[in-house]
Order: sequence, then C-alpha cells, then structure tokens
Amino acid sequence: METNNLNPDKWVDLYADYLFNYAVTRVSDAEIAKDLVQDTFIAGLKSAKKFKGDAAERTWLIAILKRKVIDHYRKINSKKGKAEVRMSYSSQTDAEGDWIEERIADPNSNFENDTLENEELGLAIQNCISKLPKKQAQVFTMKTIEGMETEDICNTLGINASNLWVMIHRARTGLMNCLNQNWF
Repeated sequence: METNNLNPDKWVDLYADYLFNYAVTRVSDAEIAKDLVQDTFIAGLKSAKKFKGDAAERTWLIAILKRKVIDHYRKINSKKGKAEVRMSYSSQTDAEGDWIEERIADPNSNFENDTLENEELGLAIQNCISKLPKKQAQVFTMKTIEGMETEDICNTLGINASNLWVMIHRARTGLMNCLNQNWF
C-alpha cells in the first residue's frame, strides 16, 4: 500500500476551493465557511505529526473539516438559549428585550426593595405557568426554574432540542401575554 505524505505548502493552492465548497454547502455562509477552512488548515498543521499516510492528504483534510463543521453547530446550539428570543412585556418601561425570567423575584437577592411586590409577581408567574399547556409548563419549569441542561430535559421527556426551544419560546410568549393581562 502506498503511503501518502503531507505537503502543507501547497494546501491552499490544491485544496482551499474544494474545502470551501464543501464547507459552504454545510453552513450556508461564505464567511463562516472561510473561517472553517482556515481552522482546518491550522488543525492540520498542528496534527501533521499524527498523519499516518493511510489516506490521501485531501481526504485527511476533509475529515478535519467535517469535525470543524460539527463543532461549529455544537457551538451555535450551546448558545441557542442565550440568543433565542427577546420579548417586550411592559409598554410602560424601557425594558424592551428583557427576559421574563429576569423579572422573577429572586429570594436570594439583596437588591429587591419590595418583598410584597416580588411575592405577588412570583404568585402571578406561578398562576400563569399553571395556565400553559402541560408540556410547555413542564419544559419551562425544568429549563428556567430548575436550571436543568437541555440534553437532560430532552432525554427525560423524549424530545429533541429544536422541539424543546420551540416549547420554551411558546411558554415565554404565553407567560408574557398572561402577565400583561394579570399583572402589569
């Protein structure tokens, strides 16, 4: 069997276009695809000593790029909850874009001035959660109040991450509407 050797000096000329086309079809963004190809070349240089020569140079670089694409999507999904959806739930304040959870009374906080108002808000939120469809209420409570990880919730309830985030969004929207009617 023929052993293949690495020639990093020619990677850009020989493989950049192929790797870019491969990446852009998977991430649908030219800038991200360029970054992934660059990351692939850097990772290839760093792990060149581990190259056994069993595969062709391009095949080896594609294998690295595949892992980079997977890492890209993992990174996006891990940030999904933070960037998901912002809501406006009070037209009388400048609180546009605040999460409902940021307005929930925190029993451990020293910054809350009006305990009675916070208790009332907490009761209003619990009342609104009880009006949500059962599964939405369950997912919202597990993720937001109990602080469970997305993967654990998905495994427990037998749902996928996309479905979980749709339910979270719908629960937040329902809570916003309920709180606007019953609290604010």
